[in-house]
Amino acid sequence: MSKSANYAICVACGTQFDIPVDDAKDCRICDDPRQFVPPTGQEWTSLAKLREQGFKNVWTKDEVDDRVWFITSEPKIGIGQRAMFLQTEHGNILWDLTPFIDEKLIAEVNSKGGLKAIVISHPHFYNTHLEWAEALNCPVFISPEDQQWLCRADSPEKPRRKFITGPIEEIILGVTAIKTGGHFPGSLVLHWDKKLLIADSIMIVPWGEKSGIYHINRPPGTISFSFMWSYPNMIPLSPKAIHVIWEAVKLFDFETMHGGFPGMDVRGSGLKRRLLESMKIWVTSAGYEETEVLNEEYEG
Repeated sequence: MSKSANYAICVACGTQFDIPVDDAKDCRICDDPRQFVPPTGQEWTSLAKLREQGFKNVWTKDEVDDRVWFITSEPKIGIGQRAMFLQTEHGNILWDLTPFIDEKLIAEVNSKGGLKAIVISHPHFYNTHLEWAEALNCPVFISPEDQQWLCRADSPEKPRRKFITGPIEEIILGVTAIKTGGHFPGSLVLHWDKKLLIADSIMIVPWGEKSGIYHINRPPGTISFSFMWSYPNMIPLSPKAIHVIWEAVKLFDFETMHGGFPGMDVRGSGLKRRLLESMKIWVTSAGYEETEVLNEEYEG
C-alpha cells in the first residue's frame, strides 16, 4: 500500500491532503464560503479506509452517445459529483473526478484505452487528482488562477499538473477547455463534438418542474440554468461575471450539456439560446436593467 493511501480525505468535499488522516483537523476547501462544514463537524477518511469499507465506482453509459461514460462513487463520498469519461477518436479524456480510486477502476480505464489527460473544472473537484494521474500515467489540466486551493504538492521529479494559462486550450484534437471564471476565477468548461461539459459556473436547474431538464411548453420566464458564486450559501454571481461566462462560450456550438451530477443532462439545438435567456432572466430578476449581458443576442 502506498503512503498516500493513508493521506487525509475530507468526507464533506472529497479533497485529499498530504498529511496522515489522524493528523487532519480543518479543511480549507470546506471553510471557504463556496463549500460548507456539515452540522456534525469535520470528518476525515482515507483511500485505505474507503477500500476497507467496500466503496466502489459505478460506470454508466450515456443514454444517447455510447462514447460518453459517467463514473460515480458508491456509497457517496464528498460532494457526490460524477466524472465523465470521453472516448474520442484521438484518445480518452476524463472530465472531473470522483474521490475514490482503486485497482478495479484503474483496470477498467486501461481496458478502454487508458487516458490522454484529466481536466478538472474547479477546486471542489480537485480531490484525489494526483492519485488518478499517477495511477493512469497522464497529465491533469487545471487553471493557475485556482492553484492556491491545491492541497497536495506535485511530484518534483515527474510533475503531473499542467496549467491552462490562456482563455482556451485544446487538450487533444477536438477537445477544448474553456475558461469561464465565475464560481472560481479559473473555472473551466469542456467542449467536444457539440457537447459542453459544465460544472458550477453554469448549473442545470434540476428543481420543481425540472425546467432545465424538462423544457417542453414551459412559460416565458422559466430559467434553465443558474449562476452562483456559492451554492451552499446561495450567493449569486454578479452580472459582470455572468457576461464573462457568455463571452467565453458564445463562439462554440453545442447541442448537449452534461452537468456535474447524475441526471443533469440536457439536449437540443436551442440550448445556447436557453443559456443566454437564463442569464438575462437571472440579472433582470436581481434588479439589473442596464448590464452588458442584456445587450447580447443569440445567433444560431
